[in-house]
Amino acid sequence: MTETAEIMKVNPDIQKERDAATIDMEELAVIIYGKEQLSKKRKLEDAVFNDPDYKCVPSAFLSREEEYEEGLRKSSLAVLKQSKLSDLIEDHKDIMAYNSVLASFGYPSFGLHQTMFIPTLERQCTSEQREKFLPLCYDYRIIGTYAQTELGHGTFLRGLETTAHYDPNTQEFILNSPTISSIKWWPGALGKTSTHAVVLAQLYTLGKCHGIHPFVVQLRSLDDHKPLRGITVGDIGPKMGFGPNDNGYLKLHKHRIPRTNMLMKYSQVSPDGTYTKPPRSTLTYGTMTFVRVLIVHGSAIALAKASTIAIRYSAVRRQSELRPGEPEPQILSYPTQQHKLFPLLATAYAFHFVQLAMMKIYTDVNDQINNSNFSRIQELHALSSGLKAFTSWVTNAGLEVCRMSCGGHGYSQASGFPRLYADFTPSCTYEGENTVLMLQSARYLVKCVRDARSGKTLPGTVSYLSEDVSAVHSGGSSGRDLSNLDFLISLYKQRASNQVHFASDKVDRGISAGMDLVGALNSASVHLVSAAKAHSHYFIAKTFVESLKLLKASSELQNVLHQLASVYVFEGIAQSSGDFIEDYILSGSEAKTIRQLAVDLLPLIRVNAVSLVDAFSFRDEVLQSVLGRYDGNVYENLFKWAQNSPLNKTDVSSRSSIFVKHLTVRCAFLAEHNATMLNTNII
Repeated sequence: MTETAEIMKVNPDIQKERDAATIDMEELAVIIYGKEQLSKKRKLEDAVFNDPDYKCVPSAFLSREEEYEEGLRKSSLAVLKQSKLSDLIEDHKDIMAYNSVLASFGYPSFGLHQTMFIPTLERQCTSEQREKFLPLCYDYRIIGTYAQTELGHGTFLRGLETTAHYDPNTQEFILNSPTISSIKWWPGALGKTSTHAVVLAQLYTLGKCHGIHPFVVQLRSLDDHKPLRGITVGDIGPKMGFGPNDNGYLKLHKHRIPRTNMLMKYSQVSPDGTYTKPPRSTLTYGTMTFVRVLIVHGSAIALAKASTIAIRYSAVRRQSELRPGEPEPQILSYPTQQHKLFPLLATAYAFHFVQLAMMKIYTDVNDQINNSNFSRIQELHALSSGLKAFTSWVTNAGLEVCRMSCGGHGYSQASGFPRLYADFTPSCTYEGENTVLMLQSARYLVKCVRDARSGKTLPGTVSYLSEDVSAVHSGGSSGRDLSNLDFLISLYKQRASNQVHFASDKVDRGISAGMDLVGALNSASVHLVSAAKAHSHYFIAKTFVESLKLLKASSELQNVLHQLASVYVFEGIAQSSGDFIEDYILSGSEAKTIRQLAVDLLPLIRVNAVSLVDAFSFRDEVLQSVLGRYDGNVYENLFKWAQNSPLNKTDVSSRSSIFVKHLTVRCAFLAEHNATMLNTNII
């Protein structure tokens, strides 16, 4: 048999896993994506990955400059080829799916143009501004980014220092970066790629500051791409990940833009400088809320990829015979490996269903905003902030668990983990540092407790804070069905309610002791973060369990998904058992029972583990992982991957003269050292 034929053959261990599965992988894939979207996804992947124009060497073997140039080449190709895919790309959702495919090569050069620049214009432009800017954006005649973060300020938007002073004589805004800390820093595609940016700046008109507002600022000439007068722009240098992306800096000096370049759907500056404020100041931050929803989705995808790599590899890796003379078991058969990976697999599914729910809430609230109903803006902001922080924290830690579960090979770039981790981990800090976001969510929860006490009706996701949840407060009692998910979700609700009320009481006591509200919130911040985590955890667990009840699936698939939901709920309680025991929601023995229930489910999930990750439908080109290959032929391809390293193009380094020089110096040193030792009778 030829080497090629051997590589094409599916590893028997991973094939055995698929043959033994009790679920229909395709049925589950349709549930995850929807039948139409799954078909589009596969056709888009075929169009991209079968196109020779996209072929290149692995990014691990490219320099940073080569990564940037290759990313720009592929992103430009994608735009040119998009028109030929009109039957597959019909709306913004399809464009996002297309970008998801392209992201397999590295973050698309025009990613922020599509996910932040255009959505900001669509949501915050007047009809006249939409006609002016959007056709240019859609045709890629201009490329935009979103410039918010500065050297000295990120999450604290009110602290941004970039200024936009209105000049009524010329009807222009004059933009400046007045301090070193006011230089815009980090926006993707800002350094070399973008021609325009939505710049957030402090608006000054008629001698008064009106806070942060968005402005469309042209950065580069559309003729020769050189920076315009008053614009200093460039790349911020290498980062942990996102090599192809030119995250940049922007320094503004007396740069003038027309008055009509301020986005004026909600707030306006008239020609004479008169300012009209928006109906809600938070409307300016709508783009960030949208991106936080996307990060929840990204968390689900990243954890699903990591689980796929680790579980497939665990199915083909054999290690450490249990008894002398017996075959080495697949490491997926070890309970400790299952306990590392299966709760994370369950979490990936939980995050998938919660991102669907989050996107629906976002769409509903956005529709209400378009109809001048702003009643749920705070709820949306708090929920998206808490879920963004919770899911990205859990995923960030989970990626590392998956990597380490693959042993030494997980450390290789060939595993896919280094890039996956490095590209995902900034999710914990961009679009809001997670601790700060948890505090923002918690402040809203405290407000809800006060509103409930005053008799106000609370919106859906926080309505439980006005309920009496003490009915399930009976830790230590016998006869409670600890395997019943509905009952356990009620315990999650009680835990969240207790944590939120406890933190709220801490704030109230601080105020009673003479603190102002700001000081009291800061003093209680540790408890506030715990409350926001408990609230987010409850929402995710509840959404997961309720989503499964609505699925139309075969009984066997329903049973397996129920096992996953059970593991997620059980393990969540086990990992946070202190919270449940401290508040007497559970007794110590009950917590121990629930922990064992999670362990008992591991061998049941083991039967379908490979099919459960196969259902995510990640092609090998998407995973970019030798360890996570669909065919399971890891070792042959690890060796092949290593042989393709540029260092192996020659048997001796191409800079052999330098190598020989250093070797000669080392030999001379050793000879002199040994002679000295002999002369001193040491050797």
